[in-house]
Amino acid sequence: MSRNRKTDRKVSKKNNRKHCHPFTSDQSKVQSDEVEGPIIDGHETQESEGGEADLHKYRRDCKKNPGHNQFIPVDTFKLKHLPVGLKDKDLFKLIKAIADLTVRVDVKMTSPHRPKFWPKTTQPYPFYNMSERRNLRTGSGRVWRVNKFQDGVLKDGRYGRTAYTKCWCRKCEVLDSASNVWWEFIVNTATHVAFDDIETNHTTLRLFYDRDDSPVVSVDKVSAVDVNIEYDRCRLNCVTCDKTLGNKLMEMFKHFENVWWKVYNKYSDSRFQNKLTFMVSHPHGCSKQVSVGQWKGRLEVDNNSQFTYTTCTCPGSSGAHVHCLGYKDWTLSYLVHSGSLKSGLNYSAAGFVQ
Repeated sequence: MSRNRKTDRKVSKKNNRKHCHPFTSDQSKVQSDEVEGPIIDGHETQESEGGEADLHKYRRDCKKNPGHNQFIPVDTFKLKHLPVGLKDKDLFKLIKAIADLTVRVDVKMTSPHRPKFWPKTTQPYPFYNMSERRNLRTGSGRVWRVNKFQDGVLKDGRYGRTAYTKCWCRKCEVLDSASNVWWEFIVNTATHVAFDDIETNHTTLRLFYDRDDSPVVSVDKVSAVDVNIEYDRCRLNCVTCDKTLGNKLMEMFKHFENVWWKVYNKYSDSRFQNKLTFMVSHPHGCSKQVSVGQWKGRLEVDNNSQFTYTTCTCPGSSGAHVHCLGYKDWTLSYLVHSGSLKSGLNYSAAGFVQ
């Protein structure tokens, strides 16, 4: 099937006087308009030879955003940090709700199955031929679709089935009598962060890492599902039988659903005017940060879209949810951060939005 590449007409028309294309000239360095496929350039995972202990050193010595002035710690993020004209309480609640569901993705294995190049390009694929290395790599992700099961039957949540009749977390898999009540949830991230089950078998999610001194809450049973290398998106299926954690995630996701619809209905007609784009991520594998900017271009690839934006990112931001205000990404929720262009703009993976 041939790929349809066209820019959003409403974007192009407005920008034609200054630019013949809503993307920067960096795109031509990666692939020309005659080449099929999404934008590809530099990934933003954080690699640390010294593991967890060295992550703060990478933040301190960051060359992309020295001082990290455009990042706002999630625990100090206030309504005043939103742009003029968008200091809306519902929008603020949505950002905080997404922050609650944002996780750090820690990977300590590199799959030998990573390709040499991104599909249909000569652009090197991240961490190819590095399966002997055991360095910590960190990215970001977001919890999606929380379901509670009992004896394999859905008890709360709206989206899921399970292949299990008992809990399959690491604690339960070595017990003679595993818990018959558990929670499963999806984490959306980028494929170059967690590539396949070889890597997810050595992946841990850190939740609620809002401050440097936040208590460690983690989930370490993860499997890769719905992986798309070309579009750089994947879903991680995760499990816990911790009642406190499961119920907390369930309530957080229900709150997110409610506030998301309010904000979407309020801003869907003005998305081309404000172009607000925000993200919550774990720069350099450290505590959560909010960044707010604008999207600058939209590229259509098949039925998917890629966005470029000014929203601040750093190594460690790969896989974070990218929220373009007024767009509907409810069905697949696959718009995640993928990388950074040499121009300074950042770009998303290809995802389905309306």
